[in-house]
Amino acid sequence: MQAWQVHENGEPREVMRLAEVETPTPGEGQVLLRVRAANVNFPDALLCRGQYQIRPPLPFTPGVEICGETEDGRRVIANPVLPYGGFAEYVLADARALLPAPEALDDAEAAALHIGYQTGWFGLHRRAHLEAGETLLVHAAAGGVGSAAVQLGKAAGARVIGVVGGADKAAVARELGCDVVVDRRTEDVVAAVKEATGGKGADVIYDPVGGDAYAQSAKLVAFEGRIVVVGFASGSIPSPALNHALVKNYAILGLHWGLYNTKNPKLVLRCHEELTELAARGAIKPLVSERVPLAGAADAVQRVADGVTTGRIAVLPENGATT
Repeated sequence: MQAWQVHENGEPREVMRLAEVETPTPGEGQVLLRVRAANVNFPDALLCRGQYQIRPPLPFTPGVEICGETEDGRRVIANPVLPYGGFAEYVLADARALLPAPEALDDAEAAALHIGYQTGWFGLHRRAHLEAGETLLVHAAAGGVGSAAVQLGKAAGARVIGVVGGADKAAVARELGCDVVVDRRTEDVVAAVKEATGGKGADVIYDPVGGDAYAQSAKLVAFEGRIVVVGFASGSIPSPALNHALVKNYAILGLHWGLYNTKNPKLVLRCHEELTELAARGAIKPLVSERVPLAGAADAVQRVADGVTTGRIAVLPENGATT
């Protein structure tokens, strides 16, 4: 089968190589899946760079979430078992962790439903307890993680403010349903959000960026507000001032979604059921901005790493579905 492999750490475009490899053999509790679509995530770039919290042995195939097909023809969502990641024609997955792909979504959309939307659901509902009528601020609102949070926030009845970088991403954020869009390249984020909220600030802030975005969040969080920290796409990990959190009376909430797979897997299944129901009634629909063939995977991962994409990019292997 064909698969992208990383033999040394570095930038995705430089270290990913498409090769002919042996189809992996399932171990105990594992299943072999044919990849119908693989979604590109920022962690794929971190894996290539050797900067992710998990470091699979070299060589490995990146690709952390897919829509695949079982031997009996079932369409499922899965997180491939590394080192056999999703940018390949076949992967291995934990048989107990397979989730049914929603009928309302095509292969590319289903592949993009899992990590980003699960993270959003756990972050907004399990951790921050977002309520209808509250104001939600989403950093990088046009990206893969941010776009999921925007849709989930709107589905929960929140007023959503999206922060983006550039006019094209601002247009995408508006299409996603943001009530207010702030372009950090041309506007003062703090001033614009304070104006939009009458000086109150945001009740919940969803931050997959870190760095300057977190500094803005601390200035913009409302009384009894919650800042949900889900990642550091900027490459800069901030050091929160806990005295500031005390004085302003807000909470800083960390979210490592992957831990729920081992600590409380029943919640992952419950979340998937809710996401499936939301997709069925059209309340959420993953924004798949591009669909590329397997040969385009390395370039796609690099562009996601560089922050120049919107929504999600789906990789469709040649022997997979083209829907």
